[in-house]
Amino acid sequence: MSFVEAIYALTSSFLREELFGLTSQLRRAAVSVPSLVAEGHRQGTRAYRNYVIRALGSHAECETQLELALRLKLADPERIQPVTTLATRVGQILHGLLRSLQKT
Repeated sequence: MSFVEAIYALTSSFLREELFGLTSQLRRAAVSVPSLVAEGHRQGTRAYRNYVIRALGSHAECETQLELALRLKLADPERIQPVTTLATRVGQILHGLLRSLQKT
């Protein structure tokens, strides 16, 4: 959830013309990560693994879009870097969750 909040804070400074472009895509992908984990948690272990894999896909989209935002200079690197660091941590957590689910 902190990752989603950080994405929203970062994208609020993007150019207005990006509202329906990268801003929207990045926000949707970020919201998808915890949403998929929450939805999968209500399922059995096998289904939960699939939801976590999908969350990892959304996470990868976020990392790609953050890199794109950096390259397009939509925000200062100093503002993007902490969000990128947080994205890395979220990825580690998701991979750990997936590993634990694969053991069962």
